[in-house]
Amino acid sequence: MTPVLELFQLSKSFGATTVVKDFNLNIAPGEFVTLIGHSGCGKSTVLSMVAGLTSITQGGMILSGKETTEPGPDRGVVFQSPCLLPWMTARENVMLGVNQVYYTASRQERRELAEYYLHVVGLGHAMDQYPAQLSQGMRQRVGIARAFSLQPKMLLLDEPFGMLDSLTKMELQEVLLDLWRRNSLTTLMVTHDVDEAIFLSDRVVMMTDGPEAEVGDILTIPFERPRKRKEILTDPRYQDIRQHLLTFLNERSHIRPSKMKA
Repeated sequence: MTPVLELFQLSKSFGATTVVKDFNLNIAPGEFVTLIGHSGCGKSTVLSMVAGLTSITQGGMILSGKETTEPGPDRGVVFQSPCLLPWMTARENVMLGVNQVYYTASRQERRELAEYYLHVVGLGHAMDQYPAQLSQGMRQRVGIARAFSLQPKMLLLDEPFGMLDSLTKMELQEVLLDLWRRNSLTTLMVTHDVDEAIFLSDRVVMMTDGPEAEVGDILTIPFERPRKRKEILTDPRYQDIRQHLLTFLNERSHIRPSKMKA
């Protein structure tokens, strides 16, 4: 199966400091992959290069068979803060992207597309409200709806639930998984939350500490989909998986892969 995303020898330097070096990763169609690692290790830098928002110093990226370095609507991005325009309603914020991508469609078709995704994320009742009238969790729902409404080839998530309380975070994880299942959308997510990575991912990619961060280990998550949080938490494999990730972060993340024991 041809990967949707291919990263080969991807490197990023800022001046004399190489933050990410020789980062290699392929992501299959419909796969949900999560990057974890210590703060400052370069996770968001990798995601930003994939999004085309940060230039690549060395190496390359192939998306859907085409080498690219520029940003584009073929990648929907959700950041930790959804960055909504405060003078626009939730509907208008979503339609901002829809209008740019689907400019040949009728206004009614564009409006219906925006409203569909707002309904799916649970904001059908709040489409005409402004960001200041919405909670942090509701604003993030708008950000998720905006990304999916572009119907991109790939979804990029940069700690999208990092600013939310635990209950809201769990609710939005379920919303995200529901949309992901409906769209079979290839996804790359950055998180520092081990439990979140286990619950959402098909594979978890562990990054070594910077500078010169790279792929240190990759763990396949064995739980079948669709997933139920309670069943995963009580599965005897869960603690082993969690311990594997924590051991890497606590003991191995500073060791170069060539020096790691198999």
